[in-house]
Amino acid sequence: MGANLSAALAVVALVSALGGAVYAVARLRGRRGIATATQRATYDVLHTAGLAAESLRQGLTAATAGKAIRHLRALVGAVGLAVADADRVLAFDGKGEHHSPQLTTAAARVIATRRSSVLGPLDLACDRVDCAIRGGVVAPLADPQGTVSGALIALADAQPAPGLVQATQETGRWVAGQLALAELDTSRARLARAEIRALRAQISPHFVYNALTAIASFVRTDPERARDLILEFAEFTRYSFRAHGEFTTLAEELRSIDRYLTIERARFGDRLQVRLQIAPEVLPVGLPFLCLQPLVENAVRHGLSRKPGTGTISIVARDAGAECHLTVEDDGVGMDPSVFGTGAEDDVPEAGQHVGLTNVDDRLRSVFGDGFGLVVETAPGAGTRVSMRVPKFHPDVRP
Repeated sequence: MGANLSAALAVVALVSALGGAVYAVARLRGRRGIATATQRATYDVLHTAGLAAESLRQGLTAATAGKAIRHLRALVGAVGLAVADADRVLAFDGKGEHHSPQLTTAAARVIATRRSSVLGPLDLACDRVDCAIRGGVVAPLADPQGTVSGALIALADAQPAPGLVQATQETGRWVAGQLALAELDTSRARLARAEIRALRAQISPHFVYNALTAIASFVRTDPERARDLILEFAEFTRYSFRAHGEFTTLAEELRSIDRYLTIERARFGDRLQVRLQIAPEVLPVGLPFLCLQPLVENAVRHGLSRKPGTGTISIVARDAGAECHLTVEDDGVGMDPSVFGTGAEDDVPEAGQHVGLTNVDDRLRSVFGDGFGLVVETAPGAGTRVSMRVPKFHPDVRP
């Protein structure tokens, strides 16, 4: 009996020990998975700032300020917060909205002077017995260049403490930075549209003249072909001058290129040969409008038009995992590679036709990043090969 009891107690002790060990390990692992107070605070601030940035990156309007104001008040820690321009309060959150006329006046003063201001009871005089607002801080939304787009106003239920002043000023600087990035995005979009307009304007009058001349040559001898060429020319110009969208698909760009080459083959005859190697998987890939077509036009106009005998253009589109690799190559006259990328091409008469390459390179880098520009390989008498890489999927590219 005593031996059995001792054995039972030993088993209980062992189970208890194991249970304690399991509890200790679980507790230790739990501690490892829990963030410190500093880490949690950092996460909360960055997460809140990210939520506010989503709206602010679209510019400062009543709508964007209204979406961001709640998150901004959480960053500042004020009982009430307003975003205003020189004319009105764009958005408000928390207590004290009835002070909007006084806040507009204070914001206009800060915007004009570009200096922060602390508001006291006299600045926020109120006849409401239940009003808890006793002071505020007004900070200008000034970018690094000194341009002020508005003001951030934090309200307090006591005399504003130094901490509130600093938090309002720093948040104001951060908001101004987001608005500056929004303006930069807008400027880039305007630049991209301007570059597309410039590229459209580069459609050579000689091409138009030569195309119409080639069509005219078939009017009597082959009226059906002349009609088809007129339709191809009309569709080519319609695509080149379309007014909507900064992006297109590879399939649409290749269709326009096919029309262009059909017209050029009518002019050059058997002197112009074209080879295509297109992977079907990459046809839906989105890319900047008119970024492949200028490469083909340059190959014909610069590479092959001066070459005696037959010339060949090769267009390759390969599936490369997450990317699409595009190449346009000709066996034409080529040129000195030293004139590319130095600005010297603008001073070389025969290189003037390559301005479109610079345009395409700039737009590719603007959309996809510096790692996605054009790669040009050329030499006198050795033809020209122009390559580009395009991501198959990019959040900013919507054909």
